[in-house]
Amino acid sequence: MALLFAQAFLLALFILSVPASAAHHAESKSHEKDIVDVAVASGDFDTLVAALQAADLVDTLKSDGPFTVFAPTDAAFAKLPAGTIESLLKPENKERLIAILTYHVVPGQVTAAEVVKVDSAATVNGQPVAIKADGDTVRVNQATVVVADIAASNGVIHVIDEVILPPNS
Repeated sequence: MALLFAQAFLLALFILSVPASAAHHAESKSHEKDIVDVAVASGDFDTLVAALQAADLVDTLKSDGPFTVFAPTDAAFAKLPAGTIESLLKPENKERLIAILTYHVVPGQVTAAEVVKVDSAATVNGQPVAIKADGDTVRVNQATVVVADIAASNGVIHVIDEVILPPNS
C-alpha cells in the first residue's frame, strides 16, 4: 500500500511539474533579446546604438532577421578622427551613416565557425567585407574580432575593435 501511495505521489508531482517547466521555458524564450537589446544591455555599444537610432535602423535590427552584426565598441568609435561621430549623427549625413552601419551587417546568421571558412561576405550595404582568419585571430577588413558569437534572438553579434568603412565613404 505504501508503495502504491509513493508511486501515485511521484506521478502527481511529475504531472504538476510538467506545465510549470513548460511555462518557465516559454517565459525564458519570451525574454530572449534581439540584437539591439543585447547591444543596449552590454553597455559597450552606446555609440553604435545612438548611430542606429540616428539612421532609423533600430526597427530593422529588432526584426526577425536573422542578421550577423560586426559591432564596433564605443572604444572602436573613439578611434575615429575627432568630430567624426558628431558629424555622422547629424540629419544631413544620414545616408552616409546608413551606408557605414549597413556595411557592418551581413544577412543571415554567420557564426564564428562559419566566418573562418570564407574570405569575404556580402553586407546589407551591398559591398563585401574581407574576412581573414589566422589562427585564433579573425579580421574583418582592418578590424579584429575580439568577441565572437554573442547570441541574439534574431542573429549573432561579433564584437570588433574598429569601425569598418565601406569603399568610397
